[in-house]
Amino acid sequence: MIRAESGRTPLIISLPHAGRAIPPAIAARMTPRALEVGDTDWHVERLYDFARAAGAAWLEPTLSRYVVDLNRPPDDAALYPGQVSTGLCPAATFGGEPLYLGAPPDPAEVAERRSTYWQPYHDALRELIDAARRRHGHAIVLDGHSIRSSVPRLFAGRLPDLNLGTHDGRSCDPRLSAAVVAVCAGQSRYSHVLNGRFKGGYITRHYGQPSDAVQALQIELAQSSYMDEAGTGYDPARAAPLIAVLERIVATLLEFQPG
Repeated sequence: MIRAESGRTPLIISLPHAGRAIPPAIAARMTPRALEVGDTDWHVERLYDFARAAGAAWLEPTLSRYVVDLNRPPDDAALYPGQVSTGLCPAATFGGEPLYLGAPPDPAEVAERRSTYWQPYHDALRELIDAARRRHGHAIVLDGHSIRSSVPRLFAGRLPDLNLGTHDGRSCDPRLSAAVVAVCAGQSRYSHVLNGRFKGGYITRHYGQPSDAVQALQIELAQSSYMDEAGTGYDPARAAPLIAVLERIVATLLEFQPG
């Protein structure tokens, strides 16, 4: 259910919403729309694949976020109070369409999914972080995400292309976030924002502890920057210049030395 690879650098690539699989017993209760897994972070594993060759550790689930959202708190507390919450075990798509033919998971089932599917991902991430700190003295988590550029139920207007989140500066040394912002500002193809609509989910907020030698940064990409949002197909020509920017960001993360 999880693809975990150790690295030879302090950097860890976490892709919690890249999975698409749904266990048969759960799929049998879901709507046709749910089985399309439309809210997947499509193709982020292809966008960041270069980082593995650069020595980054890798963590990627096979299961869809519709089974359990690995970037939500275990108690399902709201990450953005006052805004629509998608839930630890979502009951609806980003557009508000129901995921289940009948009732969504009850609290007992949510607890079971948290134990069976959520916890192993976080155990694996903690192991990668601890291993990086032992070998290098610090760890950096890049939590990679993507979303359609327009989702009216979740945010107004059109999303910038590159959305950087550091929990308003709490999860990442300001020198490191400034260096990543400088990479984004040094190109003109893609718009960017730091701590805008997406400030970082549970992974960024929980694991990003600069005082404990762990930096965490979330990057939420607008899917229009690398694919046709009308479908799910990857567009290599459209993705190539975006990957070039991501390569510069990863290089910046690898160059960082805490002090």
